[in-house]
Amino acid sequence: MSPAAAEASAPDPWLVVIDPQNIFASPDSAWGSPFFAETAPRIRALADAFGERVLVTRWMPTADRSTSWGEYFAAWPFADQPPTDPLFDLAPEAASLTALPTLDLPTFGKWGAEIEQIVGHGASVVLTGVSTDCCVISTALAAADAGARITVAADACAGSTAENHAAALKVMGLYPPQITISDSAAVLASL
Repeated sequence: MSPAAAEASAPDPWLVVIDPQNIFASPDSAWGSPFFAETAPRIRALADAFGERVLVTRWMPTADRSTSWGEYFAAWPFADQPPTDPLFDLAPEAASLTALPTLDLPTFGKWGAEIEQIVGHGASVVLTGVSTDCCVISTALAAADAGARITVAADACAGSTAENHAAALKVMGLYPPQITISDSAAVLASL
């Protein structure tokens, strides 16, 4: 089957919104992206267009502290809070993006058996969220390795800095055809 025929027969894509949480979205947070507020309307427009095929993830501080995560939390003690801390709540702009429960994981990358059970093996997935240079890139690369078809809506992703956002997009752009860098207008036009 040709790539075009395979794409034509593929199920509808999913939108996965990576970690739109207070800890990454609030300008008051040490990890807050200065770009989240400008990406939020694009994420909302995409979520509205994808309807029931929207999954939102959350990073949770529940990793095993006997691993390298112990050193990570020692370096970032402000984030070493119980999972019920409001830092880990969805940002207000993201609270109603989907009716599905959030996928909560203690890892940067969210791709794995949990997400694949929801979206399907070899699925087409549009990634958005925060931060481009950590959790989005970690998810995209793992998803590509697993055989998913990933589109990164670059203008619906928020990096820690403009330079880090651009660097992450450049790295993900090295993985065609498994990862495609696009924007929200092109994704909306393709639906």
